[in-house]
Amino acid sequence: MTDRRLNVANTEAGGAAPTSSPRSIAQADLVTYRGRRDRELGSLYAIARSLAALRELDEVLDSIVRHAHELIGTDFTYLSLVGPDKDLSLKASAGTISAEFLAARIPSNTGLGGRVIDTGRAMWVSNYLRAGDLTHVGEFDALVAPEGLVALLGVPLLVRSEVVGVLFAADRTERPFETDEIALLSAFADHAAIALNNARLYDESRAAVQRLESAYATMERAQAVHEALSNAVLSGGGPGDVAQQLVEHVGGTVTVLERDDSILLSRPQGASPVRHDSSEVAAAIVEARNTGRCVTIEDSVGLSQSAAAIQAGNSYLGALLLTRQEQPPPIDVRTLERATHVMGMLILKESAVAQTAERLSGEMMTNLLVSSPVVGPAQRARAQARGLLVDKLNVVVVVDALGMSTGEVSRHLHNIATEWNGLSGVYLGRATMLLNVPDRDAITRLDTVTRAIHQRLRGELRQQVTVVSERVRGTDWARAFSIANRCCAVIQALGRPDQGASSDQYAVYALLFDTERAVELGRFIEDTIGPVLAYDARRSTDLVNTMTQYFAHNGNVAQSARALHVHLNTLLKRMERISVLLGEDWRSPEFSLPLQLTLRLHELRTAVELPQVSTPTPR
Repeated sequence: MTDRRLNVANTEAGGAAPTSSPRSIAQADLVTYRGRRDRELGSLYAIARSLAALRELDEVLDSIVRHAHELIGTDFTYLSLVGPDKDLSLKASAGTISAEFLAARIPSNTGLGGRVIDTGRAMWVSNYLRAGDLTHVGEFDALVAPEGLVALLGVPLLVRSEVVGVLFAADRTERPFETDEIALLSAFADHAAIALNNARLYDESRAAVQRLESAYATMERAQAVHEALSNAVLSGGGPGDVAQQLVEHVGGTVTVLERDDSILLSRPQGASPVRHDSSEVAAAIVEARNTGRCVTIEDSVGLSQSAAAIQAGNSYLGALLLTRQEQPPPIDVRTLERATHVMGMLILKESAVAQTAERLSGEMMTNLLVSSPVVGPAQRARAQARGLLVDKLNVVVVVDALGMSTGEVSRHLHNIATEWNGLSGVYLGRATMLLNVPDRDAITRLDTVTRAIHQRLRGELRQQVTVVSERVRGTDWARAFSIANRCCAVIQALGRPDQGASSDQYAVYALLFDTERAVELGRFIEDTIGPVLAYDARRSTDLVNTMTQYFAHNGNVAQSARALHVHLNTLLKRMERISVLLGEDWRSPEFSLPLQLTLRLHELRTAVELPQVSTPTPR
């Protein structure tokens, strides 16, 4: 009866494997036996040498099954490797094997292969489907019958005592496997395992070399980009040059944002800038500022948007946006982040240069105003070294923006002053410019220039701003500054803080801001309401304000009393005192008009803090 039990190719395991020993062979067959053994061993070593020469893993696998098929002479052979998931998957075969069989995967703890892996020894069955000692897998057994697999021998592929795969030899008829066949296939499997391990090591080494080459190429590219960005700055380039270098190395569109997240420029030239104000991109910019790393999102139209903040310490200097069809690889992300560092250094350098230029401009302007109207040779030489002709600085402009420091306003004036071949800075607490405005059609031209400066500053500062200009007589910048400065205060006192005008437009108030006419103003006020001013100063009363409120409410005593927060009788007593000081007719139409004008001028003079003329004691 045919043995259908699981057989271990080792006598210690108790397997009943029919064998043929040389001692049981007749002396006549000994020569034939030894000759066959010599041929088998010769073939084995020849095959081992050929396997050792192979390097590609697939070639080694194919060579193993092909030589095993030739060496053992079974109907077909195949080789399965243990995968990361511990399943056995067929990798190579020789003989006729169906596509379904080739695709089979079985758990490493089932079937004959599982026993080989568990024991680390060669095992065989004369009839696979009838081997009751095996753990069968239905999916694999369903493929065995169509393939005709009956007798099956499996030997382990051992690498440092670890079974990495199983080499199978199969016949389509039921039969036992002899000891010589098992020993020969096992010896071949030992050589095959070495060749297989060498091929794996070769693949791993080659992969490691490729990774190193790729990493080196990445480093070289990153270094090349960094050098290109640095050279763009060191050669005097600006933000546009840095952005163009980025486009050339990473592609897409690069948009540079300023501190207020407004668009400074986009590259390549003519490219449509990204909608940086969209909610997705705005959120990415905020996240990039908070994390200090590049943030990539997909916007509403399917484009990849990468945002990287330009920062110096805790100072936010702007941002870079990279727009592409697809998400950038890690190297391009790092390139964008490195570009923010280069851009940050460029911005800081430009800021330092600008601050130095602003400081020098402010120092020169202050020097001219202090020495005005005299201009010394040293001052002229210093101005000429900066390309300025002091005699051409014919307009003084003062600027005030509610809610902003004078220094901050002054920084916005520097570019304007440069465009008009002038100077800018802070003088006596006021943001000031000395400009070179052409003389043709002087009055109209000056008003046009002043309004243009106002509109520009209004857009940059985004709040109310007062701009007042005054034409200079000769080189008397100090007088022009005094007039423009006082006129600015008068305009704000009049409740018109958001406009640009020359002092000529407020000539009706010239007495208030023309220092040469300050005595006239004081005399006019003294002649009209001097006794009331003196009485208020001596008694700490409020008669001047009482008159102001009385006229402001068209002579209605009840409304005037409410505005002054006093009782009606108190108001009437005040008015009696005013009548004593100014005369009973102070409320008559003949005297009320000049009196109201005087009160208004006095109010404005107080608001602009003009020097007061001493008031004599009333008669």
